[in-house]
Amino acid sequence: MRHKKAGRKLGRTSSHRKALFMNLLCALFEYEKIKTTEAKGKEIKRLGDKLISLAKRGDLHARRIAAATIINKKILTKLFNKIAPELKDRQSGYIRLIKIGERLGDAAPQVIVEIVK
Repeated sequence: MRHKKAGRKLGRTSSHRKALFMNLLCALFEYEKIKTTEAKGKEIKRLGDKLISLAKRGDLHARRIAAATIINKKILTKLFNKIAPELKDRQSGYIRLIKIGERLGDAAPQVIVEIVK
């Protein structure tokens, strides 16, 4: 049983999963819209909302915590200086998932993950 165990394993080791989430979050904040599978999208939504909440705080400690996940300094600056101020009036729900059907090769459910404007 998986009681009180948050998150999905996605068939990967913990280091591979961490790298995958870091890359997907960087792509999401850089392009503001990405296409991925539904399971990965739900995890990215969960983690991305937390990072945007940190960015809305805007202090040095929040920036350092976010820098542990967002390695690219340009994307980190964009998150704190462009994305967070646009979302300052929202309480939560910064990222939306739009279901777009199944992938042709393996019928995996696909979603578009985008930042709500």
